[in-house]
Amino acid sequence: MNAASEPDVTFIEVGQGIGARRIAARVRNGRGPGVFWLSGFNSDMNGTKAQAVDAWAEAKGRACVRFDYSGHGLSEGAFADGTIGRWLEESLAVFDRFCDGPQIVIGSSMGGWIALLLAREMVRRQGAKAPLAGLVLIAPAPDFTEELMWKQFSSEIRAEIETTGQWMRPSAYGDPYPITRALIEDGRKHLVLDSSIAVGCPVRILQGAQDADVPWQHAFALTSQLPSDDVVLSLIQDGDHRLSRPQDIARLIAAVEEF
Repeated sequence: MNAASEPDVTFIEVGQGIGARRIAARVRNGRGPGVFWLSGFNSDMNGTKAQAVDAWAEAKGRACVRFDYSGHGLSEGAFADGTIGRWLEESLAVFDRFCDGPQIVIGSSMGGWIALLLAREMVRRQGAKAPLAGLVLIAPAPDFTEELMWKQFSSEIRAEIETTGQWMRPSAYGDPYPITRALIEDGRKHLVLDSSIAVGCPVRILQGAQDADVPWQHAFALTSQLPSDDVVLSLIQDGDHRLSRPQDIARLIAAVEEF
């Protein structure tokens, strides 16, 4: 399910000095509530789910914003330089630049963590020009650097990260990629599962019971920290981490259409 007309790539600069990087975005104009897509770790805005959301937005005349984190896709920077704080900064910059009016934020895997952090920032701002209409989280992975990486790593892997600064993690989806000490240490500054998470809007969570990367128990732990009464967790019994099958895409679109 691809959009008939892919929006052109627009670049914005985030950061200053040697930390500046050009971030690539695809912005589809349309009516609201707009849709803001947040990709997963080592994924980009041209993934199956992201393109399906954009195609839906085009068909419905809705606004849609997608972008690549630094070190991902068409954006500048090295993947190994990435941290949760760095990618959050980029997410906020793109959101502030291109989103106007109520927004539905969709976060996939790591994007779910970023979505929660972004929502918390919108609550802090109170008078944000683009308030959140809702969050749709797909196999959300808040605190994954600590809970699903560091605490699960062997002592040998931890030692390698601490002494060399990184460990090359094998991937079922492609080449090995670096897990850096900076990623782990910065992640500890952004943990959310240790307290209530005020997001200020309804939340829909899609989670596969067969997810080998983010266990379904992780999604349940998240729901217990969301104070909103309007939180719905859908457990897909035969679903994996990607949730990219046609039936999964249909569930995703149905969740978005609730808002």
